[in-house]
Amino acid sequence: MPARGSVTISLLPASAEWAYNHAHAGWAGSIPPMREEALTNVAVVSDSCASIPETLLRSLHIHPVAYYIHRGREVLRDLVTIQRDDFLAWLPTAKELPTTASPGPGDYLTVYKELSEASGVREIVSIHMTSVGSGAYQAAKAAQSIAQEEIPGVQIEVIDTRNVSMCHGWMVIEAARSALTGASLAQVAATVRRMIPVTRMIQTADTLRYLYMGGRIGKAKRLIGSLLNIKPLIGMEDGVIVPLGVARSRNRAYQLMAEAIESAVGRMGKIKIAYVHAGAREEVEKIKAYVEERLTCIESLVAELSPALAVHTGPGTAGVCYFPVEAG
Repeated sequence: MPARGSVTISLLPASAEWAYNHAHAGWAGSIPPMREEALTNVAVVSDSCASIPETLLRSLHIHPVAYYIHRGREVLRDLVTIQRDDFLAWLPTAKELPTTASPGPGDYLTVYKELSEASGVREIVSIHMTSVGSGAYQAAKAAQSIAQEEIPGVQIEVIDTRNVSMCHGWMVIEAARSALTGASLAQVAATVRRMIPVTRMIQTADTLRYLYMGGRIGKAKRLIGSLLNIKPLIGMEDGVIVPLGVARSRNRAYQLMAEAIESAVGRMGKIKIAYVHAGAREEVEKIKAYVEERLTCIESLVAELSPALAVHTGPGTAGVCYFPVEAG
């Protein structure tokens, strides 16, 4: 997960319009034009690390802010100046792992101001990955504080999802759907907070090397010494990576994922699920087959991790992000 605190870059360019267009150059057409009148009462802001599929960013009018990737002397913007395929092809050849940094307060403030001044938005919900492993939440809170003085008529709610990847992404998606129904800021924020304790990630990879090298191994560190012929299963609890178990093969790991979800929500329980991967589309199709034997998937989608997350997982990572759907 992207770095916290001292490695976070804070930028506040002189031209807010230039900064917004620069930050979103790689997402052209995926967000509504910023000069149009607001389509909802509540604007939804998030980060590129949520790894939300492009079609949903576009249709739900989600406003993403790009993370930073430091590759040697290069400073790249996640999904703006570096894309998934190129990054994943390069990553296994890296002699030194790139570092990542969350957007700074200035990056968020620029988007908040643009939404207010150009689109007439008066309420914003800003939704971010776990504050335990990234400085995004803290940066957005700082931007919120500055915005109280610079755009005093705008109410901003900043939320720490205590999660990553498409668990974070699902919360953003459901928030945006709520906003499109005309929900208030309090109602949209409540939707996200209800999801925080029940949205779960399970993933596996051939190695935990990338998590370990990036310092994001969390409580799964104890698995490092036993990885010769096993596939680790990891998840997240209260914002921290945790070990969930091991398997002797990828297929067995995928079976265990399906069994874990079934144990959590019941046989044929109703869920919304994202099959998440880093350059491993064929692997998540295998997971999908195991899951759909045991669960009722009300909605499912496939999402590929953004480069800023793939730094810490490595190519070949595959898993699920899901939450239960109430009956009826």
